[in-house]
Amino acid sequence: MTGFLVLGLIAAAGGLVILTVAIRHQSEQRPKYKAMLIGGMMLTAFGLVIAGFAIAWQRTGPLALNAAAPTP
Repeated sequence: MTGFLVLGLIAAAGGLVILTVAIRHQSEQRPKYKAMLIGGMMLTAFGLVIAGFAIAWQRTGPLALNAAAPTP
């Protein structure tokens, strides 16, 4: 499960790098940097969600869904 955490952190860091480049070149008004801005935001959000779910998966125990089921 740590693979997903590493993947999420790498994706979030890569997204932040792309966002930084896009914001620094924002004054050039080129479609390339607008696409980088959108893609960077999406990659950062994906990385945060994947890392968050990996942490939540590691911290919680298994669900006992049939523990309270009545016996026929």
